[in-house]
This record gives sequence, structure tokens and C-alpha cells, in this order.
Amino acid sequence: MLYPLKFQPLYKNVIWGGNRLRDYGFNYDPLPNCGELWALSSVEGHESVIANGFLADNTLNEAIEIYMGDLVGDKVFNRYGTEFPLLIKIIDAAQDLSIQVHPDDELAQQRGMSRGKTEMWYVMLADPGSRLVSGFRRDTSADEYTAALAAGHLMDLLHSEQPQPGDVFFIPAGRVHALGKGLMVAEVQQTSDCTYRIYDYDRTDKDGKKRQLHTAEAMDAIDFSGIRGHASTRYEARQNATTTLAHCPYFTTRLISFDSPMRKNLEDVDTFVVYLCVDGLAAVKSMETIVPMHTGECVLVPAVADNVELFCEGPSKLLEITIDTSDWHDAPNTDNDWLATFQLQ
Repeated sequence: MLYPLKFQPLYKNVIWGGNRLRDYGFNYDPLPNCGELWALSSVEGHESVIANGFLADNTLNEAIEIYMGDLVGDKVFNRYGTEFPLLIKIIDAAQDLSIQVHPDDELAQQRGMSRGKTEMWYVMLADPGSRLVSGFRRDTSADEYTAALAAGHLMDLLHSEQPQPGDVFFIPAGRVHALGKGLMVAEVQQTSDCTYRIYDYDRTDKDGKKRQLHTAEAMDAIDFSGIRGHASTRYEARQNATTTLAHCPYFTTRLISFDSPMRKNLEDVDTFVVYLCVDGLAAVKSMETIVPMHTGECVLVPAVADNVELFCEGPSKLLEITIDTSDWHDAPNTDNDWLATFQLQ
């Protein structure tokens, strides 16, 4: 019988990574830092391993192969097979991340990849003065961008903001973006590890080598439209309630801020539900199984679950992550009308 699944964390040492994940009980020795904790992954060669129950030590992909639609939902399995459609991370930036962009599905498939990368950030920690980049300050031409990049003035064209904990940023494929020093975020994205690095501040690694840039590859991926107003998503969180943070064809993410038990009916949900703890201590109970978790950990509730109960020790926050398949058709969704609607919110 299926049950809520918990996973072993995957630790990634990167040039800009920090060490704040140790504060939440994660031990990534002997790595000198952990810039990315992959909480849930189906990326080839980096598949999450189940940590609890009789499926422990099996990968997420292996579990999907066995349980198919019962685990992820019939529509999700029919579209993605044994590949889980989302990659969920905690990112800890001790230094600025590179200026980068991701391709959309169409461009990725033209270049031999299965899909592009649309993502979102939920800001967990933000040092005073920390900033991030999301898009251009105004509509920009490709020629203007190329000239600024060559002259070392790219940052003059980009829109930046100073985020606070709890802020949300939706990053559609094509948007130039970067996290800044002092930020820790939860990231929800399509299952893709494709990043086109545009600018990396001329940094060098321990061997004195600069990281590879993808200047030419990025050109066809970039959306040169300017950001109008704030890049962050406006929302109003309520205690002991569920608030939608992002909704697109690839994922729906909601925030649950609570200090007392909650019960949710999942009978009308035809896909998996992931609960990612972004603050505090919590537990998920479903299918007669209780799974505790702390900040940075996640639990995958199978699609066949009829309900879930959420518990916490003191005020806590969870991201509830799933996929809305109600508008899915046989072919993958390539209609970008959803993006225009989202940007108007």
C-alpha cells in the first residue's frame, strides 16, 4: 500500500553557495558549502531516494514505475511517464548567482531537450540589503542588450528588487534573472537542469578558471519585455488558511501558514501533492501514516490519497505544490495565454 513519501536530500556544492542549511539540521560534510539542496528530483543521475517506509532506498523514478498513476495521477503519468515533472530545491546564496535565462519548452525541444524551465521562488531568508534580478527595467532591443553585455553594463538594463522573507517571484521561461547574495529561497520548477549563463561577474573557480557562458544560446531564449511595476507577486496570507502563490500549466503552489492542525480533502485532486516545509516543524498524516519534517524537507502525498492532516509544533509554513490538470489535452500545453493573465494579477 502506498503512503506519504519522504526523501533523502541531495546536496550541491557550488561556487556561490552558503552554509545556512546546517542551521536546519542538514549535514553535507565533506562539502565546503551547500548552495542547493535538491529536496525532490527526477533529473537523470540526480534522482531522489526514498527515506521512509518499505520503499526506502528506492528512487522516486522507480516508485513511479511501479505505482504509476496511483502515485502521481493518471494524467501526469500519461504525459511524463516515470519522470517526476517538478524539481524542488532550497537555494542558499552566499554570493550573487550568475545572470541567467532558461529556454521555454519549444526552444528546449528544438535543441534536443525534453522541456524548458519555468520556475518560482519563495523567499525564506533575506539579509539586509540583499537584492535579486528579475527581467528588464523597460522594453529592450536585442541590439541594446548585446551592446550593454559587451561593454560590461548589462546590470544597467536589468530590473532588481530588495526582497523580504515571504516574497514570491514567478520566473517564466525567457525571463533574465539572478538571486543575490544573502538570500535563501525555496524554488519550484519544471524538471530541467538547463541554464544559459549570461554573465558571471568574471569570477573564477578554485583553479582560476571562469565558468562557461552561453551568450549565443541565450539570445533566442530571452524575453526582452520590461517589468511593469513589481516583479514580486502580491498576495495576502491568512493564518490557518491556504493562499495561492503561483498557478501555471506546470505547477500550482500555495502557502499554508498555520499554528493548529488542519485537515484537507483531496478527493477532487487528481494528482500528487507535495508539502515543502519552509519554516518551523510540521508533520503530514495521510493513508494511516504520519511523516514529520523540518524546514527544507518535503513529503509527497500520493494521488490516491483521499485526505491529509497537517500538524505543527508552533507557527509553521508549508508550500503545497501540485499540478492543475483540468485544462490538459492530449498534446503538451504550448499556449502562453496563461502568462499574460498571470502578469496582470
